[in-house]
Amino acid sequence: MSDPAPSDTPHTPELLTCDILYTGMGGAQSPGGVVVSGGVIAATGHPDTLRGNFPHARERRAGSIIAPPPVNAHTHLDMSAYDFQALPYFRWIPEVAMGQREKRGLAGALAGADNLSALGVGAVGDIVGSHGQNMLAPLLARTDLSGVVYFEVLNPFPEQADEVFAAARQVIESHRKLERPGGPRLGLSPHTPFTVSHRLMRLLTDYAAGEGLPMQIHVAEHPAEVELFRTGGGPIWDSMTRFPYPTTFAEVIGRAPEADLTPVRYLDELGVLAARPTLVHMVNVMPDDIARTARAGCAVVTCPRSNTHLECGVFPWSAFAAAGVEIALGTDSVASGGSLDVRDDVAFARTLYPHLDPRLLVRAAVKGGHRVTGTAMPFIRRGELWQDAFIWA
Repeated sequence: MSDPAPSDTPHTPELLTCDILYTGMGGAQSPGGVVVSGGVIAATGHPDTLRGNFPHARERRAGSIIAPPPVNAHTHLDMSAYDFQALPYFRWIPEVAMGQREKRGLAGALAGADNLSALGVGAVGDIVGSHGQNMLAPLLARTDLSGVVYFEVLNPFPEQADEVFAAARQVIESHRKLERPGGPRLGLSPHTPFTVSHRLMRLLTDYAAGEGLPMQIHVAEHPAEVELFRTGGGPIWDSMTRFPYPTTFAEVIGRAPEADLTPVRYLDELGVLAARPTLVHMVNVMPDDIARTARAGCAVVTCPRSNTHLECGVFPWSAFAAAGVEIALGTDSVASGGSLDVRDDVAFARTLYPHLDPRLLVRAAVKGGHRVTGTAMPFIRRGELWQDAFIWA
């Protein structure tokens, strides 16, 4: 029997081509290709170069994108049992976030974590609500996920700040012993600049900075948040005063609202940005806000589908990128984003930003996400094992 033809041998190189290749190093390239031989990456680069260097390689179009698995840098796994609804922000809060709250809890968080694991997510940044202390241990115990589990804290009353902080610190310190190398880490999330009093915000920020805890804060998601800091009133204040809340917004932030005061400027002047928290959403910002974010070295996470579904506006991607701000991507909850697959947000962002180089979106979903979560990123390079998870679509 004659020897098999070279193209039929089990170690015949295969050239996988794609529209966008991001190896995890430098910038992404388009088009791109990866040569795989015996399950090991032999080379990466432009398809023409690889064809010349590996003339016997079988060529196959792998898909649109080859890159390390993307990171879901911001989500709320405990809302994974919610039904998705696209509604204006001030309808979504009462009708969905509050209207389906009986579906929120550990079962949804674990189902969401299972979903992320099945998707092969690179890492996750998950917010665990202040009501969900029982979720921290099961999520920190996951061996199939890495990233950060942020414990959320909110309380607008300055006079209660010390008590609330002490309780939050106890939760953090009792759970940090559950962290394992390579597994999820514990973090802190002061909910928003308008649901956390100025004193509590400083206590949480100083503690996180001293303990090396990663932080996420929801900031400037909806235009009404900007109005609140400028006037002390508006739709957000009207909705908040339906619950126990301080008499005036000035009590919450410890200063009078001003015509040019923004949520970002407030956090900066309070000393919060010096701790370099990750700022989530950042849709409704001014040029000065972007400059302050860049100077502080804070990363931002944008959730394109969620922001659109809730009619919050469009994140100014180009302006943040031009300022040198690290950008990552997240889905937000299933209830507002529609799925936990951040690749869906990359695809949506390509339609939302038609003039933006799509290679920047892919890089943000991978490298930006790993920088936010502080996790190690796999590289697509010579000598590394090939993974089918590198093919996005």
